[in-house]
Amino acid sequence: MDPVIELVICYALALLWFTAAVKKAFVFEGFVATLRDYQLVPESTIVPFSAALVGMELCFSIGVVLPFTRSFFLLSSAGLFGIYAAAIGINLFRGRRYIDCGCMGLAQQSLSGWLVWRNLLLAGLALACLLPVQPREFLWLDSISIIFAVGALVAVYATVNRLIANVPELARLRR
Repeated sequence: MDPVIELVICYALALLWFTAAVKKAFVFEGFVATLRDYQLVPESTIVPFSAALVGMELCFSIGVVLPFTRSFFLLSSAGLFGIYAAAIGINLFRGRRYIDCGCMGLAQQSLSGWLVWRNLLLAGLALACLLPVQPREFLWLDSISIIFAVGALVAVYATVNRLIANVPELARLRR
């Protein structure tokens, strides 16, 4: 893998983890309520579990950019994305589509199969960064490419999230 591609994915994941942690921390009570709705964690542990998730996401945002911790945190990121996908999948299986996903985006987002696929794709991207990187000379143009590519990934992620959030409304409009 080219080192620029690895850095683009790592920096985008870092930004995703950081914004997720900050949003959840600012509306912590709402995040706790959302996790409670999932009914996957014992009630007595819901608050510390919620705090641990926020802390983990914050740690991941730092860990994926540091070269000496990157592999561990990329593997951990893939695992957490997989856990998020499984939690959504379990609740979809239970028929509980109406609860908020807990992603803390700009709007509430009901559970859907699209969110499972999104999290699995993010896990795959994290795992892809574990592929061997072919060392090469780093050019000034690489830095510019990384900045614009991360910006493009952020825009694509936000657009896809908005489309996923609007799927129920689009279905209603079709009827």
